[in-house]
Amino acid sequence: MSANDLSTLLWRERELLELLLFKLEEEQLLLSAGKAKWLPFATREVEQVLVRLRQAGIERTVESAALAQEWGAGDEATLRDLVRHAPADAWRDIFQSHLTALTALTAQIADIRDANLTHLRAAARSTQETLANLEPGGGMYDGRGAPAMASSGSHLFDRRF
Repeated sequence: MSANDLSTLLWRERELLELLLFKLEEEQLLLSAGKAKWLPFATREVEQVLVRLRQAGIERTVESAALAQEWGAGDEATLRDLVRHAPADAWRDIFQSHLTALTALTAQIADIRDANLTHLRAAARSTQETLANLEPGGGMYDGRGAPAMASSGSHLFDRRF
């Protein structure tokens, strides 16, 4: 296990976070354009990236623990701890760069995730309002598939209740 191996894993994790950001932006574009029929496909792609990110996170955790032990940073050392314990300025700069990029990507992902949730809530609210405003008996069809005319019969309402 080496600092170089950890740096390689961090690059891969950064690329996966960028891919996740891209997929979330795709979802946002679909939501904004009202193309709900494609959302399941986009969501599936987001989930696939998340699976790959979880796997990369496990690999990074194992590699970080080994490097932390080698550098005397403790068993539960974070990337920030590794930056502080790096034996050379070059590794300190490299890991600080990874930390900065990962932090920025995570913030961007959180922002777009929140925006997508807002879009989804608005769409759900709009759908509920539309359904609530539908007239009873609307959308009825006769045996030939033609729109059925509403009954012209009288209706009695007991307004005491």
